[in-house]
Amino acid sequence: MPDRFSTHATSLVAPATHGFPITPDDAADLPEITRALYIGGAGTAVLVLASGAEITLSGLAAGTMLALRVRQVKATGTTAEQLVGLV
Repeated sequence: MPDRFSTHATSLVAPATHGFPITPDDAADLPEITRALYIGGAGTAVLVLASGAEITLSGLAAGTMLALRVRQVKATGTTAEQLVGLV
């Protein structure tokens, strides 16, 4: 199928081109640092950002898209579900 944008440079403001399901884990990093994080089910997310800073975001609604560079989603404290990493 044709891709009119295949010759354009990818940047952080461009749409994501890949995604992967996330299972929260207290020890393991994600397979790659995200460009954004999709929250499919409401709750709280405990995240480690690309910088190494750990943050807790509570009151997240289902269907939320977070423009965050995330390296890890902690299992402890994360209640949000159906998480998808977008890159």
